[in-house]
This record gives sequence, structure tokens and C-alpha cells, in this order.
Amino acid sequence: MNLLKKILFVVCMTLTVSLAFTQDFHFSQYYNAPLLFNPANTGFMPDYDYRIGGNYRTQWANVGNPYKTMSLWGDAKLFNNVFENSWVGIGGMLMNDGASALSSYKGNLSVAYHQLLGDNSVLSGGLGFGVANKRIDINKLTFDNQWNGEFFDITINANEPFAYNSVYYFDLQAGVNFAFFPTDNVYVNMGIAAMHLNHPKETFYAANTVDNQVARRFTGFLNSSIKIQNLWIINPNIYISKMGNAWETVLGINANRNLSGDGASQLILGLYYRNKDALIPVIGYQLNDLKITFNYDATTSSLSAANGTQGAYEVSIVKSGLLSKETFSRSVKCPAMKF
Repeated sequence: MNLLKKILFVVCMTLTVSLAFTQDFHFSQYYNAPLLFNPANTGFMPDYDYRIGGNYRTQWANVGNPYKTMSLWGDAKLFNNVFENSWVGIGGMLMNDGASALSSYKGNLSVAYHQLLGDNSVLSGGLGFGVANKRIDINKLTFDNQWNGEFFDITINANEPFAYNSVYYFDLQAGVNFAFFPTDNVYVNMGIAAMHLNHPKETFYAANTVDNQVARRFTGFLNSSIKIQNLWIINPNIYISKMGNAWETVLGINANRNLSGDGASQLILGLYYRNKDALIPVIGYQLNDLKITFNYDATTSSLSAANGTQGAYEVSIVKSGLLSKETFSRSVKCPAMKF
């Protein structure tokens, strides 16, 4: 490892720890983790009764310990055969991420109400409630005052005012969505959400040393599905997130190719760009109601000098389905974009 790579490695690991105190769980395939960025997405699946999904991401493996992020989630419709023009969605998530010294865990429950506005549009509102835990292994960290002129000497007192190695806090989110079908072959969906509404405190230091509140995070998205004959469904979309002074913008397109004629077998291709960070090619396959999608983040920022443009690998699996057709005879209350 040359000198430049060593310097970038130290900077990257420093950012890994410092940013982990302020950033949320993060996936390039945000569209395959719908409950993560807007609770109003809970139960919003016009053509299904339930979804179960999993996401796994690993990044920065070329410059030290990889930073890994994992989630399991699921949601379902309630009262679908009770309300004529609406339904309720309920869902939950379990998440974990971190590197060697720092790890985060979160459990979240969300509920949403979906109201039809005429025959071709739906308005949704949702709330999310969660408990977060962050843990730190102080023995795996080094600090500036442990530098002895040649190396970091862990026998030197760090003189850092740590009071805890594990912290918990309650978290609250809210969001709204609007979806409409201007024609049978075009679908448009948009939404906004706010996370950390209760401004929870998160610090490993004594309360009288620092008062670190988690910044509110605001998200917005706009996507569309366009059906071309019975061969392609094109899905252009954009996602924007702001947390404190940090912005994230991801935009791109997915395309589903009908391989079997009836939509049972589909090839998924996509290309996305995260502003000032990475180019993200996507490939996947859908068989009936099971979808597997893989992406690779090719770093375009200055970090590419250290990681050889290899930013992250990510995979998602989503299983959707219908319950008893007799009980849920009105599962589809509004148009659905399918082959």
C-alpha cells in the first residue's frame, strides 16, 4: 500500500466512524427498500396483498474493513375487503450496519392509510415508530493524542470523555404519497417524508460534555412506470435526501423486459447515478412474484484513487403475493402496472 493509499485509508476510516453518527441506513436500491425512506409506502401495492424483502450492501472493502448494511422488511394490507375505497398497510423492518468498531441496529414499525381519489389515483399517509441502538468498541479506535510521532500507540491514554459504549433512542417518521394512472400504460408516483421528527439524542459522551441530536432527514421521490407494448416496462425515477448539511441525489432508470410473453419471467436492467459519488449499473431477474436484483457502485468521487472505483456491492430480494382469492376478492382496487 503506497503512501497516498495509506492516507486515504485513514481518512476513509475516520469518515466511516464520524459519518455513522449522523447518516441513516443507506441503499442504492432504495426502490427495493420502500419502508426505509417513506412510511407512506407501507402496504402500497395495488396488485398484491403482501411483500417480504431483504437487502444487503457492502462497501469500501478495498480500503479497510468493509462497511456492511443489512435489512429485513415486510408489509401487508389490512381491511382490504372491509373498506370499499381504501385500505390500511402495516409493516416492519429490522436493520443493521457498521464496520469493525461501530455498529447500528434498528427495529421499526409503520402504518399507512391509502385512500382512492376516483378511479385512477391514490393518496397515502404513513407513520413510523422505531427504536435504534448504536454500539462502539472503544478498544478498536485510536485518537490523535495517541500518535507518538511514528505510529498510534494504544497504550497512551486517549483522554476521550466516553461515558457509554451503547446508546438507545426512540425514533419517529412520517410521510405522504400520491399516485395516479393518467392512462392504462403510464403510472406516476411521488412522495415526501421526514425522519427523526422527535430529534433524538445520540452520543457516547457524558451528557454534560456534548448534546448531540440526530438531525432530521427529509426525503422526496418521483418515479414513473411506462409500458411499451407488452415487451418493456420502463421505470425512470429520482430520489433526494437531505440530512443536516448532507445531500444525496440518485437518479436513473430501470427497464423490465418481458421474456415469457405473460410476464412470468422478466429481465431487469438499470443504470443510476448518485450525484458526485458513483455510477450504478443494475441487473436482475423476476420469476413470477420473486425478484432478485444486484447492483455495483463504481465510485466516481476522489475516493476512487484508493478503492479502484469499487465502491459497493448490493443485492435485494423481494417476494410479493396474494392471499386467499376468496377472502381478498378485491385485492386490486386501482390500476396496476403489470405485463
